[in-house]
Amino acid sequence: MAKKPRTPTQPATQLVNAGRDPQAYFGFINPPVYHASTLLYPTAADQVAQRSRYQYGRRGTPTMEALENALREIEGDKCAGVALLPSGLAAISTALLAVAGSGDHILMSDTAYWPTRMFCDGMLARMGVTTTYYDPLIGAGISKLIQPNTKAVYLESPGSQTFEMQDVPAIAQAAHDKGALVLMDNTWATPLYFKPFEKGVDLSIQAGTKYIGGHSDVMIGCVSANTKALPALKDTVYTMGLCVGPDDMNLALRGLRTLGVRLPRHQESALKIARWFEQRPEVSRVLHPALESNPGHVIWKRDFTGACGLFSIVLKPTPEKSVYAFMDELALFGIGYSWGGFESLVVAFDCGSQRTATPWKPEGPTLRFHIGLEDAGDLIADLENGFTAMAAAR
Repeated sequence: MAKKPRTPTQPATQLVNAGRDPQAYFGFINPPVYHASTLLYPTAADQVAQRSRYQYGRRGTPTMEALENALREIEGDKCAGVALLPSGLAAISTALLAVAGSGDHILMSDTAYWPTRMFCDGMLARMGVTTTYYDPLIGAGISKLIQPNTKAVYLESPGSQTFEMQDVPAIAQAAHDKGALVLMDNTWATPLYFKPFEKGVDLSIQAGTKYIGGHSDVMIGCVSANTKALPALKDTVYTMGLCVGPDDMNLALRGLRTLGVRLPRHQESALKIARWFEQRPEVSRVLHPALESNPGHVIWKRDFTGACGLFSIVLKPTPEKSVYAFMDELALFGIGYSWGGFESLVVAFDCGSQRTATPWKPEGPTLRFHIGLEDAGDLIADLENGFTAMAAAR
């Protein structure tokens, strides 16, 4: 006799069970991976009336349904549906296209992911959509920037690279009061540590390439929507012919099952290393909202239940060659973009030229770290070697 299904109540249990029903596929634990395009109908009448649970591979398969259902359950009751996209940037661009068209205006956080700005200043501008960049710390004051044709306010909290915290509920209330939708990139916290729909967000975006996948081997994005925003989102995805390969969906499902174990480890090690950085004489500031010293800590503590492995540091003034010596000496930190995988990473960045609404003039060079699943003590020893190399190269 099949076991009676139970409704998971805790996030860790949801992550393991959401989107799968072993009894529906002969008792196997994981949903099957459907490599599918054409679907055959039993009769001509069925085809004309489209009497089938599925119509075509691009429009849905059991694999796609399993991942979408799992993500929707993790987002919470206010999430009406999820769309899967081929990458995080595809998720961002599709969400923006779903809410804005020619003659419309959007408000974009000045600290948004750089390719998001490129999409706004390039493709959206060519389509006749105007973008105003705003100070991420504006809070309810964003109401003054909302124009009659403003269709959406876009948030990313914490901000890309520099980790400013936004007052999401205040901004969402101001936007809704004037009829605008609220979009948010929630890749950093994931729905495990921040529930966007409970804070007034209409469309929540994630680069599933990061923590959902978790193993640096998949490109995937997702957009979750509430009831109001879902129809336009689904129509945009369908009209543009966007879809995700079955193997990528399967890898995302696999990664999702261990998110509840991996993310706390990323958080624990990152905080340990961030606090260690605070004590280093070479470091001027650590940009991590979960640190009590961070200007955005109060908002983070109010709205978030956790943090991840990504943060930045501002070094005290030092020559470029010494920064490169530091990075090149590291054995356990790869030098590379992206993040969210099991491995630790470091990149140098300078986002000063990307800002238009707020200045970014750090007192020294800036580095972004992703703390992986390695032993934190080993990572600190590696960083110590890096600082020794930095001093020698000055």
